Amino acid sequence: MASRRISSRLFHPQIHGRRTYSTAAASPASRLNLPIDYKSTPLLHHTASTLPDHLDLPTSTSSKSMNLYQAINSALRTALATSDRVMLFGEDVAFGGVFRCSMDLQTEFGSERVFNTPLTEQGIVGFAIGAAAQGMKPVAEIQFADYVFPAFDQIVNEAAKFRYREGATGVDIGGLVIRMPCGAVGHGALYHSQSPEALFAHIPGIQVVMPRSPAQAKGLLLSAIFEHNNPVLFMEPKVLYRAAVEHVPNEYYTIPLSEAEVVKPGNDLTVVSYGQPLYLCSAAIEAAERALGASIELVDLRTIYPWDRQTVLDSVRKTGRAIVVHESMVNYGVGAEVAATIQERAFLRLEAPVKRVGGWSTHTGLIYEKFIIPDVTRIYDAIKQTLDY
Repeated sequence: MASRRISSRLFHPQIHGRRTYSTAAASPASRLNLPIDYKSTPLLHHTASTLPDHLDLPTSTSSKSMNLYQAINSALRTALATSDRVMLFGEDVAFGGVFRCSMDLQTEFGSERVFNTPLTEQGIVGFAIGAAAQGMKPVAEIQFADYVFPAFDQIVNEAAKFRYREGATGVDIGGLVIRMPCGAVGHGALYHSQSPEALFAHIPGIQVVMPRSPAQAKGLLLSAIFEHNNPVLFMEPKVLYRAAVEHVPNEYYTIPLSEAEVVKPGNDLTVVSYGQPLYLCSAAIEAAERALGASIELVDLRTIYPWDRQTVLDSVRKTGRAIVVHESMVNYGVGAEVAATIQERAFLRLEAPVKRVGGWSTHTGLIYEKFIIPDVTRIYDAIKQTLDY
């Protein structure tokens, strides 16, 4: 319980207000002199008229400039307005939540559909499973991804097995979404900085999703709520909540889960990543292409499980080299799964070993956080080593 009391002091919006996290703390790159400017990164380039073709947009759409937490709020508002079976709950959700993602939603949709819960993650997820089994579409918020572990049994032994257990009855708990802020912010330390996606990616029957941008977050979240028969763990990189803005459609639209996106084409090397590290990869790629004359492809997994093997394999078969980058610990991580699959199915096309760049296999100490997670320098070095192999 001590960590909960500390968390309110560290992150409570009434203390910090509309905080903009330091990108320098999250991605130091002093050796390359490449600070990350999320606002100018090429990854955030979509406008209302240039959204990617795979977005299922209305024929005539209006948009609004939003950052990621506002896009999550917009998605939740759209979902609540679309179906009265959608309900939103979690610790402090009624007043907007720690990161304000549910701001004003209780006022608009009432306390029976948007409400606070007791401080019990097992209870939150258990209630969500029961509601989904009765035909509701519950969106349960875990205040930080670090707090999800008391609910691990409910997710793994109940939610993930539900559809398989019901067999030919056709009963499922699709529409159950468990949202959680994840990842480092520069000062999260042991209990506010973890990215536990690999733990859940081991389990069949659930889908694990992590968006990188506002427009992507809204489309993926609506898809998770309305278009899938399995429960979805929706992990939101908290350092990106207020990092940058882009135009997000006001209307309902979806982005398919389990489909990776080739963010940038290239011919000499494939870099695979997801979430916040994509921006670090983009900066490292820009520097490497300028210094080394290489052509580098960048792939965003978007869905960590089940992941889009075909898009990644097609890219690696073309380039002959691959690097996988993620913020979570490198041991037994997403990078290991992706690297093993590439080795197994594209071995004869490889010109170099598949390299992994991830967080070091240690707990996150407060003053050491920036040294534990990947930065631009480490990604650049991996690119250079792989090209030089």
